[in-house]
Amino acid sequence: MPQPKSSRPTQRDIAELAGVSITTVSHVVNGTRAVAEETKAAVLRAVEATGYTGDAIARSLVTGGTRSIGIAISLLANPYFAMLMQAIEREAAAAGYTVLLADTHDTVDTERATVRALRSRRVDGLLITPAPGDGSVIGELVSLDVPTVLIDRLATRGDVDQVGVENIQSTSALTAHLATLGHRRIGMISGAPGLSTSEERTLGYRLGLGRSGLTWSPELVACGQSSREGGALALNTLLALPEPPTALVVANDSMMVGVLHEARRRGLRIGRDLPVVGYDDVEWADLVDPPLTTMAQPIEDIGRQAVRLLLGRINDPARRAQTVRLPPTLRHRSSCGCPGVSTP
Repeated sequence: MPQPKSSRPTQRDIAELAGVSITTVSHVVNGTRAVAEETKAAVLRAVEATGYTGDAIARSLVTGGTRSIGIAISLLANPYFAMLMQAIEREAAAAGYTVLLADTHDTVDTERATVRALRSRRVDGLLITPAPGDGSVIGELVSLDVPTVLIDRLATRGDVDQVGVENIQSTSALTAHLATLGHRRIGMISGAPGLSTSEERTLGYRLGLGRSGLTWSPELVACGQSSREGGALALNTLLALPEPPTALVVANDSMMVGVLHEARRRGLRIGRDLPVVGYDDVEWADLVDPPLTTMAQPIEDIGRQAVRLLLGRINDPARRAQTVRLPPTLRHRSSCGCPGVSTP
């Protein structure tokens, strides 16, 4: 074999040593396409021969892993992001793994680019909060046998590990609670379409109405696009109805921020003029006036379980995929209109 031409080997040097194309070397390095085992072995021998082990990607070719995991998540769409990241990093560090973070901006195109960028860093596996869309990115990861765990937004497919919160029964309970307070026109501000969390919480709202003997009316559901601005616009839409709702279920805390701002702008008193209940329970939920009645997601447990599922998949690629649903906890405060309540 010819010897590498410089003291710092390149993919061209590896290709010449292995007798393959640079494109083939790239596919082996980045895992972007299946390569024949004999060809892959030749590339790995060339990597060792060049001594090209000065960075994590090169070491991964020889050792088979970088001891790192990638996280692809939308920072804006997750108000509880900081807590989730802390839990993931602690669990990963305890297992000897580092964490690489990338923002998907909640679009499929950015998600795809983000996932490919993380894979180019040779991460051993991926934690991902899927963007609204057709799920093609997840399908690609599964077809390439990339260890992957979905967080928060779960898929209907059964061939990928995932962990999230129970949404249907918990939202039903929030809705039924408002009904027990005498409300008969209960509105909902739902999340962005195409998300499993949005669909499940809307289903839970409808279930809660039915259990309370109330009829579902589509005009009482306004989409808040899972954003602060969307929440404010959705509240305007509902209050403009000839018979506006007397109480609201808000499907996440990003939209709740918009609801609170718009209610203040209109001079409406939350809990009195407009009782509201929500989902997520970010750290400021008990600091606003009145404190918010919410379903609190077990964020730390979600982060820990996600890392454990991913490490289990890395260690045993053939094991059966698991879906973990964790129960939320009701934080009963006073935004629902109940006087003198406190969080248990």
